Amino acid sequence: MRKNKTDRPTVEQLEAELKRVQHTSRFRTVLKSTVYTLITVAAIAVLVVTLWLPVLQIYGNSMSPTFEPGQIVVTTKTNHLHSGDIVAFYYNNKILVKRYIAGSGQWVDIDRQGVVSVDGKPIQEPYLDQLHYGDNTDIDFPYQVPDGRLFVMGDSRQTSMDSRSAAVGCIAEEELVGKILIRVWPLGKIQVF
Repeated sequence: MRKNKTDRPTVEQLEAELKRVQHTSRFRTVLKSTVYTLITVAAIAVLVVTLWLPVLQIYGNSMSPTFEPGQIVVTTKTNHLHSGDIVAFYYNNKILVKRYIAGSGQWVDIDRQGVVSVDGKPIQEPYLDQLHYGDNTDIDFPYQVPDGRLFVMGDSRQTSMDSRSAAVGCIAEEELVGKILIRVWPLGKIQVF
């Protein structure tokens, strides 16, 4: 049976259908582009956070009063450290946070009042609430930091397990995660270090 002329679409209907198809095609192209862009940005963000700016959560009280358990910090990968910098490092499948005191070849001394000297010069430690020799101290001072090692101490000097104890000792440079750059949580305590 033959169709009559009235069954054919009008020019307006054809134009409307063409616009709908073109719109659907553009929408799919934009959606694909957006998804690819988001995946790329997410992958780059993960690489940056993993390789250059690791994010860590503080646990334990060895860095009290500077850090409290549950606070979140961002570290930066660097080997350029100064006495007093806060660093994160691997120790027994954990990441610990302590204060960098001295590096390879330097001499560390701690008197019975808890005053720390590096290469014969007392270091200024305004971040401490109180000086303390340390209940866990079992190495002899003055102490020379071995090659490729870092001497670290917690801010809670009385109870912190750190390089003053032979159980922890000096950490290897390759165990260093990085230097603490900023505390980002809680929001009311954001601080750059």
